[in-house]
Amino acid sequence: MINDYMGKRRVFTVTLSILWLVLIGGVAFFWHLGSIGLIDETEPLFAEASRQMFVTGDWITPFFNGETRFDKPALIYWCQAIAYSIFGVNEWAVRLPSALAATGLISLAFYTIQWHLARQDYLERTTRPTRRWLTAGLGAAVMALSSQMIVWGRTGVSDMLLVGCMDSALLCFFLAYAQPSSQSEVKARWYLAFYVLIAGAILTKGPVGIVLPALIIGIFLLYLGNVKAVLREMRPLTGLLITLCLSVPWYLLVIWRNGENYINSFFGYHNLERFTSVVNRHSAPWYFYFFVVLVGFAPYSVYLPLAMARLKFWQPKYWRSQKRSSQLGLFAFFWFIGVFGFFTTAVTKLPSYVLPLMPAAAILVALLWSDLLKDEKMREQYPPDSLDRPFFWTGWVNVVFLLVLAVAMFYVPQLIRDPAAPNFSELFQQSGLSVLGGVIWLLCALILAAILVRRYYQPMLMVNVLGFAAFLVFVLTPCLFLIDQERQLPLRELSAIAVQAQQPNEELIMVGFKKPSVAFYTKKIIHYVKVSTDAEQYIQDKAAKKAQPPSVLVLAQLTKFPEMNLKPTDYENLGTSGAYQLIRVPFNKKELRR
Repeated sequence: MINDYMGKRRVFTVTLSILWLVLIGGVAFFWHLGSIGLIDETEPLFAEASRQMFVTGDWITPFFNGETRFDKPALIYWCQAIAYSIFGVNEWAVRLPSALAATGLISLAFYTIQWHLARQDYLERTTRPTRRWLTAGLGAAVMALSSQMIVWGRTGVSDMLLVGCMDSALLCFFLAYAQPSSQSEVKARWYLAFYVLIAGAILTKGPVGIVLPALIIGIFLLYLGNVKAVLREMRPLTGLLITLCLSVPWYLLVIWRNGENYINSFFGYHNLERFTSVVNRHSAPWYFYFFVVLVGFAPYSVYLPLAMARLKFWQPKYWRSQKRSSQLGLFAFFWFIGVFGFFTTAVTKLPSYVLPLMPAAAILVALLWSDLLKDEKMREQYPPDSLDRPFFWTGWVNVVFLLVLAVAMFYVPQLIRDPAAPNFSELFQQSGLSVLGGVIWLLCALILAAILVRRYYQPMLMVNVLGFAAFLVFVLTPCLFLIDQERQLPLRELSAIAVQAQQPNEELIMVGFKKPSVAFYTKKIIHYVKVSTDAEQYIQDKAAKKAQPPSVLVLAQLTKFPEMNLKPTDYENLGTSGAYQLIRVPFNKKELRR
């Protein structure tokens, strides 16, 4: 009955799907998007570089704090600068490109899953609209409501924009590849979208934007043995020309303006060295990304082994006999393995590097769940144990995993140690958020256990989705406000004081730490001094040169001033907030020591 209604009421079904995407995208990426300040260390680097681009009108060379910033290409800065021009310079505009990229990606994934299952129904001469729409909806929800996607979808850095471009390009490739041969115009449009999005990925992160998709697609096609046929229809020379025409001009302009400085910094340090050696002490053991995927895709990660085993990827003859439109699961498998293997090989390791595989993981889990929605006629094709037993034991692993999460929540306050927010651990414990988080996961575990006892498997993944949504709304979001209050708000308050108190040409020095958010909120150039004794010498040198005005502003933690041989009588206290203090050191009131 539901199948008939959804099949006939397509407008209703499409409208409901759009509302679902708006709901999960809104909760995951837009809810309270600009309600907390920029988070040090990385986010303010992008925000301030984009602000300087917006203010100066220089759309070629990114700058931060008066120096060139060659870490990333220009697309993220352009997007943030455009957002500034529309919505003003604020936190919401900084994060908007990431939120839009994440929402666009889950929407395209929803369409791809639904299209894949619709084609499968067509080939099998069946009608199961309920199954395909529910599977697509769950896949989008699993993709959006996972910690890795939420963290980077709500942060104003380049990672989610890269994933939005690159992973959307992979989905466009599959939609082109899987079209019937009679739909040549449709194929061409999807391949065109693929090449345009690859250009966007290159402009967001550099060579990895084309190397990684080429690796994934290459392994996929080699496995299926149809490389030549697919390359002919892809028209790679035309596609490469489109990609280069869209992405290369900015690189030529920035190299023309900055020469070897850009080449050595971006291509040498931020690409080659990151892959071949440890950069910024970001090293980790070979199994690091197993842990990242387990936690970053929790709680759905426990279903990944079963979702991969379901594909029987060790049977190439079977897959080569299947229609292209039936190979989405296999493509998602190679997508996942390609990203995981590529960055496991790289020497420098960061949790965000495997963000591009999270959409593939969500597709794999959604297609696994679709097996539970098959009608009785289809289930007759499978022995009961082939479906029920794996779900049964994986479900109990899910229960144990949720229980571990519940217990871990009670110990989180004891594990948090942050010198920048010394009171956070105590306040977090007093707030009761850790207890509430533990209760949410405990309830989810109990509900799952009850479902498993009755051997009714269909709601299992939905319990995880709803549990994560409750955890996001009632625990993670209030926790973010608490972190902002203790860690970032003091810096914003002292930045506001510095803007009001700073005299013309008076220098602002940050001692003992480097918080780029101060540069964004003061809109001033900050001089960073790592060692307190070096700061003391720097002030002495400024005084000896009779710099004007005859004073400097110093921002540091309270413990740093005695290390600089500064007594309370030697400076004017302009403000204290959290772990930090802002002072003015007048040269004529201190006897300088040599």
